[in-house]
Amino acid sequence: MGRVWKYGDDVNTDVIFPGRYLHIVDADEMAKHAMEDLDPEFARGVKEGDVIVAGKNFGCGSSREQAAICLRRAGITAIIAKSFARIFYRNAINQGILALTSDDVHLFSTGDDVEVDVDNWVVKNKTKGVEVKVDPLPEFIMEIIKDGGLVEHVKKKIGK
Repeated sequence: MGRVWKYGDDVNTDVIFPGRYLHIVDADEMAKHAMEDLDPEFARGVKEGDVIVAGKNFGCGSSREQAAICLRRAGITAIIAKSFARIFYRNAINQGILALTSDDVHLFSTGDDVEVDVDNWVVKNKTKGVEVKVDPLPEFIMEIIKDGGLVEHVKKKIGK
């Protein structure tokens, strides 16, 4: 799937997408500022299929949906965390990002090569040769993810 970008607890939406950029409405432009205040190398180095691994309460702070939008547009396809802030969790799913929980995030490091296996609900850390169990998502959420997010899911459901 991709490489790991590892962060700690309480990663706030204000560092995921800084407030000074809230005037930007173009998602490609938003992606250029993803994680800028926490990790200045992120936006330049992230690739499609990369994964964020974090501790507790990922996405806390303001409810800005731009935080999930910029991460998805930057290439993040999954976030594995010990826990998520409630609104960010839903915003991530709405953008088509796998938001997965696990107590074993300590088994990942930045740069690890990983593959997410949602058929078996494990994340394979190919660099370290370990598999980490993640909590399964309900089928209705997986339908949203597979359709590319909530907007595309609704379009599919109503036939547009």
